Amino acid sequence: MRSTSLSITQRVAALALALMASGLAQAAEITVSAAASLTNAFRELAPAFEAAHPGTKLQFNFAASDALLAQIAKGAPVDVFASADQETMDKAQQQKLLVEGTRRNFVSNALVVITPAEGGVALKTLSDLQQSAVKRVAIGRPEGVPAGRYAKAALEQAGLWSAIEPKAVFAQNVRQALDYVSRGETEAGFVYMTDALMFKDKVRILFSAPTPAPISYPIAVTTGGANAEGGKRFLDFVTSAAGQAVLARHGFQKP
Repeated sequence: MRSTSLSITQRVAALALALMASGLAQAAEITVSAAASLTNAFRELAPAFEAAHPGTKLQFNFAASDALLAQIAKGAPVDVFASADQETMDKAQQQKLLVEGTRRNFVSNALVVITPAEGGVALKTLSDLQQSAVKRVAIGRPEGVPAGRYAKAALEQAGLWSAIEPKAVFAQNVRQALDYVSRGETEAGFVYMTDALMFKDKVRILFSAPTPAPISYPIAVTTGGANAEGGKRFLDFVTSAAGQAVLARHGFQKP
């Protein structure tokens, strides 16, 4: 009986240790939901951050900012949210999804008009998009993609939205718009400068599109995550000199 009792005790102790280890491992993970345009830069940041914080593992979820906000609002276990625009982050703040005092701007970007690198059209201004040679223009869906909202605002400011909208091929995120142009499925498209630089062998930048509001990226720790302290450390890292250097290599500018 004694040996059986001892065996049970050992099993309970082992189970407790396993659960504790599982909890520690889970606590060491930091889940970051970030705008699709941050994909390459954040993936490059990860090894340096993890090396500086032994035992910590970054888990990324990249998509259009609006889609990410919808996931967070529905209870997705996210520690950090990085949006490509202020409007989406404002909505997150209004819904009380952000840890108070953690929101900050960490990079800025620019909107550009691109064409396929081979056989693309020659355009110099937004009004040139009206040319008959331009049959399709890739644009992020304004209702759910910040890059699309920026593009629509730029065209509205120039008085061209009604003329260009019929040519629009709407994308689910800015990377999809980039793919449409790089594959030659559209003659032109609106993407961020950072995305265009990443595909500089497949697309050609024609010109910058002036936007009514600056393209500023905010980041914050969310209230629904399990690792707020880890989230704060990630925020500190992306705004540090080391983090900013990586982001600059991907074409992002200072906030």
